[in-house]
Amino acid sequence: MQHFRKAVLTDVEAIVKLVNMAYRGETSRAGWTTEADILDGLRTSVNEVEHLIASEDTIVLLCLNDDELLGSICVEKESAIAHIGMFVVSPTIQANGIGKRLLTEAESLAQHMWGIEQFQMHVITIRHELIAFYERRGYMRTGILTDFPVNPEVWQPKLAGLQLETLEKFIPK
Repeated sequence: MQHFRKAVLTDVEAIVKLVNMAYRGETSRAGWTTEADILDGLRTSVNEVEHLIASEDTIVLLCLNDDELLGSICVEKESAIAHIGMFVVSPTIQANGIGKRLLTEAESLAQHMWGIEQFQMHVITIRHELIAFYERRGYMRTGILTDFPVNPEVWQPKLAGLQLETLEKFIPK
């Protein structure tokens, strides 16, 4: 049975494996959210996920089917804004509504825990299908662009000039 719960440190390895296989490399091509043609390398590391789970101002929420990890999402609180990131559903089961439910659950949890009224995320501008998914969930393009971060120890861009656009969603009180 599918259910949601907050991640704990014993979940780190499974989260790292899922995130890296869903975003990068050939395994990611089974889903519609692949970055395999945009970036090489890893999306995350054990150290990064451990840090996120240990942070008081961060929720790493998991979607599981019994004990099988289906997806995860990270919500980081910064003042009155919650930043959504590292959002992933296993590539072989994407387009079945799991991502929609996981995002909705994460937003609801952040509202309940922190009283959040604004969510933000950063999406690679050439990921049109991903931006459209978020727009259908109520996120709006802001036109605020930043250069894609350089992190050659972890990932390498396959395309020059990658940029991120900030998307935001306001929740009425």
